[in-house]
Amino acid sequence: MEAIWKILEEVNDPEIPVLSVIDLGIVREVAMDEQGRLVVSITPTYSGCPAMDMIAVHIKSVLQDHGYEEVIIKTVLEPAWTTDWMSEAGRQKLLAYGIAPPVRGTVDKNALFAEGPSVKCPQCGSSHTQMLSQFGSTACKALYQCQSCMEPFDYFKCH
Repeated sequence: MEAIWKILEEVNDPEIPVLSVIDLGIVREVAMDEQGRLVVSITPTYSGCPAMDMIAVHIKSVLQDHGYEEVIIKTVLEPAWTTDWMSEAGRQKLLAYGIAPPVRGTVDKNALFAEGPSVKCPQCGSSHTQMLSQFGSTACKALYQCQSCMEPFDYFKCH
């Protein structure tokens, strides 16, 4: 099964193409069923994530290109995906791409009057940043602005 996990590193997220499905941690399990079919279990980053259908098609296509003819993609909703499942390599790829990676040990479910997480600017590294909007270029990102270099940037929200 290790070879299959390696192949899945070729499958990129359509919304953040520098991340593979392995970097994101959305591949939960790879197994063979009783009929000898390859079953790949995936968990969406958000319920209703519009990219999941495309990801499932791409996973199936890449595996079939590598000779796995019968591939079943199974969506698993429990437990819910968490940014804790992202790989460290994935976090570094986000940063290099200009998206602030999720802050470990926080959850972005802000209570009324609560402050958001302290997010470092991916351009200059300053912690002097401010959230402009709960939603950035996609629902899984928030829009921030650095108060030091004044550059706007996306932050991959924790959950």
